[in-house]
Amino acid sequence: MTFLSPERLWLLGLLPLVVAAYLLLQLRRRQYAVRFTNLALLSQIAPRRPGWRRHVSAALFLIMIAFMMFGFARPATAVKVPRDRATIVVAVDVSLSMMARDVSPSRLDAAKAAAKRFIGDLPRRFNVGVVAFAGNANLIAAPTADRDAAVASLDQLVLAKRTAIGEAVFTSLQAVRSFDAQASQDPPPAHIVLLSDGDNTTGRSVQEAVDASRLAHVPVSTIAFGTPYGTVDIEGETTSVSVNKETLKSLAESTEGKAYEAADADQLREVYANIGSSLGFRTEHRDVAARYVGIALLFAFAAGGVSLAWFSRLP
Repeated sequence: MTFLSPERLWLLGLLPLVVAAYLLLQLRRRQYAVRFTNLALLSQIAPRRPGWRRHVSAALFLIMIAFMMFGFARPATAVKVPRDRATIVVAVDVSLSMMARDVSPSRLDAAKAAAKRFIGDLPRRFNVGVVAFAGNANLIAAPTADRDAAVASLDQLVLAKRTAIGEAVFTSLQAVRSFDAQASQDPPPAHIVLLSDGDNTTGRSVQEAVDASRLAHVPVSTIAFGTPYGTVDIEGETTSVSVNKETLKSLAESTEGKAYEAADADQLREVYANIGSSLGFRTEHRDVAARYVGIALLFAFAAGGVSLAWFSRLP
């Protein structure tokens, strides 16, 4: 897609005026010719008109002007550029609801397997950290380019009570700010990928997490993982643990992240693959005015060549 500078678009309005002026000039020439009632005499004293050919060079010239105007409007196109110094924090819910077996072999085991593949498939220039959260949130692998350390940390996950989604976001943001010596003043481009199956039940609120993420300009993409039919046995009592999608969707949309849903291991792998492909690049608008100027020059040469070939003069 091409974008034009709004403050320069007014110039494009002059093009119809140029076309109208040319058409008016041709109309006046025709009216002048009609004034001579003796057509036989007119054909003798007036040179033979070149017919349609006289319009070709004019049309090429007008097209050249149009492309020059587009070039002046500073057109830009969106291009994908690989991210540098980017940091991804993977936050995984380890609340007791994650031991539900509505997803085989369990929600947690499927989440760990998918997260490992996601981390392994990220571009090597990325730094990856891992946060585990239940009643509180802990950074279990600081952001690093060492994929083995991040993957190994997932094998150490331990289930616990309650779900602190807000704390998971705050811990992830702190990991980004402490990434390196310059991160506190110049944080690297970052993105949080948070997987959960429940609502925020303890710690700071999701709204506080949204405010902190927006202030830090760090999007949070969320994955609501599980089915409406999950159950767990806690202290001999069976409890339903359906997925709370609205909380996670609100968190993602409010921080300019994306909200995903996955009901099984295959869908979760697909979601992680989609996230990985979108995080590998950032979109930039690059000036392509030279492209339009180059096309305009081609039409200018064409107009000049046609005029010289047919009329032995430049238009």
